[in-house]
Amino acid sequence: MTARRIFVAAMATETNTFSPIVIDRRAFEESFYAAPGTHPDTATLCTAPIPVGRRVCAAEGWTLIEGTAAWADPAGLVSGPAHISLRDEILDQLRAALPVDAVVLGLHGAMVAQGCNDPEGDLLARVRDIVGPDVLVCAELDPHSHLTAKRVAAADFFVVFKEFPHTDFVDRAVDLWRIVVDTLKGKVRPVMTTYDCRMIDVFPTSREPMRSFVDQMMRIEATDPKVLSLSAIHGFMAGDVPEMGTRMIAVTDGDAVHGAALAERLGQELFANRGRHMMPVLTDAEAVKQAMTADAFPVVIADMWDNPGGGTAGDATVVCKALMAAGATGVAIGTIWDPVAVSLCMAAGTGAVMPLRFGAKSAPDTGEPVDAMVRVETVLPDAAMAFGESVVPFGPAARIALLDAQGQDIGVQVILNTVRAQSYDPSLFSVMGIDPAAQRVLVVKSTNHFYAAFQPIAAQILYCSAGKPYPNDPATNAYRFVRTDIWPRVADPFAQEV
Repeated sequence: MTARRIFVAAMATETNTFSPIVIDRRAFEESFYAAPGTHPDTATLCTAPIPVGRRVCAAEGWTLIEGTAAWADPAGLVSGPAHISLRDEILDQLRAALPVDAVVLGLHGAMVAQGCNDPEGDLLARVRDIVGPDVLVCAELDPHSHLTAKRVAAADFFVVFKEFPHTDFVDRAVDLWRIVVDTLKGKVRPVMTTYDCRMIDVFPTSREPMRSFVDQMMRIEATDPKVLSLSAIHGFMAGDVPEMGTRMIAVTDGDAVHGAALAERLGQELFANRGRHMMPVLTDAEAVKQAMTADAFPVVIADMWDNPGGGTAGDATVVCKALMAAGATGVAIGTIWDPVAVSLCMAAGTGAVMPLRFGAKSAPDTGEPVDAMVRVETVLPDAAMAFGESVVPFGPAARIALLDAQGQDIGVQVILNTVRAQSYDPSLFSVMGIDPAAQRVLVVKSTNHFYAAFQPIAAQILYCSAGKPYPNDPATNAYRFVRTDIWPRVADPFAQEV
């Protein structure tokens, strides 16, 4: 067989269209930017097709042409110039790589840019125009994405992370490349079919019923010879775009009818469980009360809607203030985003005692700033935590201890950061000098990605809805563009059919 030439690149972020934080080119470069050939051997979430592709192509004796890989931590709209410059950078690299036998992309799927509701669809359509109808085009997606018709028309197939928390992004990149290899060797002919579930929900796979649903998808993949891949697009409720919502994807070996039937059956199963997927949620008062009366530690409180991984600033203070008011001790909060406060702490230096105002600067419904005397315990110019095999930066960062009027420690420590990142792993605390297992209460800013790493050390995990920094109720969110014929915007969208 002739040696194959495959082009690979990545362009990804998750856009909360309600967030005031604009993503410019610098935001990509600060979060993760790798020029062609410089991607590290470890994957960074949506860029996993690149390091996995290196291993696969080396084993096959194929040529892998690497384009740019760029990832920005979730926030608001991507600026028009940032979107166009990254898109065109990758397209120019593809043109220079021609001829190619396949294009493999790492995308998120929930990017929205100024002037473009569907940057991934725009990129895929332009890729298709460049390579023509006979070249294989595929991508790995995050499930918190928008599966637009434009994307489906341009790509041969998608493979989507199955797990939430996203512990399987490398495994799914392996699946993606397996189908690529088998297709180019003539063993399979991937055909993609989709099903619109007409709903939007939150689908943590660390609990039922989604745990069994994911296990079922994997059993079908393992036992049905016609099925190459099954994926659930959860949707991203903070993205106010026309095609937001939950969808099923079935990729079969040349059998669109079988795939369509399977996607519909699984999609209807998701719909039947609507409203049952999300974890039980407490108010901030309820979460603090449970943490204060616990008899085993640490108790992890997830400030789930102040999640930088969903595009918020991560500077809400509601839970912090509730714990302070309750007199809680042995508390470590990671993190509160406040670059100004970090710069003041770094200027003062370790050991400094100073008055400090921090938090709640970004938007309404994030609480009020905390005004306190603090002691600067640790400062790091480049703090980072683990996320699986990946490294996630969150610094420069400072750890402060809150003091009372007499200068005594009140038992609350706060990590302040300058690079927005959700709380993925206990190393967030340990790198700043806090032993997470020795605390009574750990507060993290994450909806569910924290779960896999924190569950082994947690005596109890409490999901807390505090304030509303994130549009977390699709029935009442102030959408302008999201369709109205999906649950819970209507009780039963399938009943509207004539």
